[in-house]
Amino acid sequence: MMNLIIIAIVGYVFYTIFKSYSQYESYSQKAFKDFSVSQESLQKSELGLFVALVAKVAKADGKIDALEAQLVGIMFDDISAVFPEPAKTKEILKQIFNEEKNRTDNIEHIAHSLANAIKRNKAQQQQFMGFLIQLAFIDGEVSQSEEEILALIAEALEFDPNAYHAIFDQFEKMMQNVQPKANINDAYALLGVNANDDMKTIKKAYKKLVRQYHPDIIASQGKSETYMKEATQKTQEINQAYEMIEQARK
Repeated sequence: MMNLIIIAIVGYVFYTIFKSYSQYESYSQKAFKDFSVSQESLQKSELGLFVALVAKVAKADGKIDALEAQLVGIMFDDISAVFPEPAKTKEILKQIFNEEKNRTDNIEHIAHSLANAIKRNKAQQQQFMGFLIQLAFIDGEVSQSEEEILALIAEALEFDPNAYHAIFDQFEKMMQNVQPKANINDAYALLGVNANDDMKTIKKAYKKLVRQYHPDIIASQGKSETYMKEATQKTQEINQAYEMIEQARK
């Protein structure tokens, strides 16, 4: 399995290419206050369509690993929070995800529907594609099947090929530059735990920090590029620390 240090690059890389976040303020409780929550309405909404595409990328290599599941779970929390009846919304989003993760016959159709839903807004295309590329890199490398699905989605969204490769290249460069920590005492300190704490306590602290710095389609609104770069580095350090502690305790 690829080192979690490599996985750490996933955190915030794609946000470094975003220049204008204010346009995503439409993803708010106010914007969705009159939304009628049902499976049909969510499936047709742009965020529901996006969740369906996330499912396809997540399962493209044949499995959804623990960290992918955690990041997707956080995404469910953040998206459902802007809709009325968040708990009901979250369950429907999970159902959409589970129904779509094993299907490859409707990728183009869903991507075309998403393109129409956002009226081919280039900034929103970039945000959605960035998240999908992020997800593909989560295990440290992109498989051929993942790359094929990403390319299919990008084409259906009419996403600029140059912009697509620019995002992709940023992930690859970040992977090449990641360096592991050498001091386990620093790892404990970074997670805010002690060397005598059990792994349950350490994992809880780790998840709390991941949640704090994790990017998502909703929370990205209004964040600056500088903030995202700093958060990227922090996420790398958090994952490095947790990986080191896990390895030391085996």
